[in-house]
Amino acid sequence: MGELIGMIVAGAIIGALARFLKPGEQNIGILWTIILGALGAFIGGWLSGLLGVQSTPGIDWIRWIISIIVAVVLIGIYMSMSGRKED
Repeated sequence: MGELIGMIVAGAIIGALARFLKPGEQNIGILWTIILGALGAFIGGWLSGLLGVQSTPGIDWIRWIISIIVAVVLIGIYMSMSGRKED
């Protein structure tokens, strides 16, 4: 249960940061922001493991940066697939 709550919180943070960094206005709701942020966190964690930087002492800055970049890409893919326009 704790992992699920952690994934939701991480998804909300990463999704919000990704939307902040992505240029233009994203016409998506908070639920999709959390879902895409959580997917970004999951895929970012997997990619950082492949790069050998998954477990570092302190805050995993590289993992967070990779997760945010992945979430930005996922938001772009979602918007193009759903037919939503960027303003």
